[in-house]
Amino acid sequence: MTANYEQLPADLPVPEDDGAAAHLTGAVMPSITLPATSGESVDLSRLGPRAIVYVYPMTGTPGVALPEGWDDVPGARGCTPESMGFRAHYDELTALGAQVFGLSVQTTAEQAEAAERLALPFPLLSDSGLVLAERLRLPTFTAADGVVRYKRITLVLNHGTIEHVFYPIFPPNQHAAEVLGWLRAQSA
Repeated sequence: MTANYEQLPADLPVPEDDGAAAHLTGAVMPSITLPATSGESVDLSRLGPRAIVYVYPMTGTPGVALPEGWDDVPGARGCTPESMGFRAHYDELTALGAQVFGLSVQTTAEQAEAAERLALPFPLLSDSGLVLAERLRLPTFTAADGVVRYKRITLVLNHGTIEHVFYPIFPPNQHAAEVLGWLRAQSA
C-alpha cells in the first residue's frame, strides 16, 4: 500500500519536550548560507525583520517508501501536511511581515520536487551538511536508514536573533495556524 503523505495516521506517537531546544530563544543566528529552491542562497542571519524557519525531518516522495519504522518515531511523520499548512496560511503570515522558509537535510533537488508538487509559494532550504545542528545544536535523530535528520522545530528570527522557538511540534498539520496565532498576538 502506498502512503498518502498528505494525511496523518491516527495513531502517531506524540513527541515530548526533551529540552533539546531550551538554549535557542534569544540566541544570535550565526551567518549560515544555505541553497534555496528559489535558486538563491539565503543567509539565515540576514533574514527579517521577522522570518519563520520551520525545520522538518524529510518530505516524502510519492512512490518512494519512507524509512522503516518512520511512523513510530515521535514527530517524524507529517512534513507534507506541515508544508501544506504553511502554504495555506502564507498570505496571512506575510501580511504580518513574516518571511517563510522550510528547511531540511534533503538536497535542493529533492526539495524542489516537493516545492513544485505542493505548489509552495516560499523557498525550501537545504542543510544537507547539518550546519545548523553543529552551530546551533538543533535537535536531530537518526532514522532506520542511518540518515541523521532534524527533529521538527520552528525558529522565529527577528533581525538575526531567535525570538521564539516552537518545540516540540504536534500535530504538524496544525502548526502553521499555531505560528500565525503567535504572530497575531505579537502584533496586538
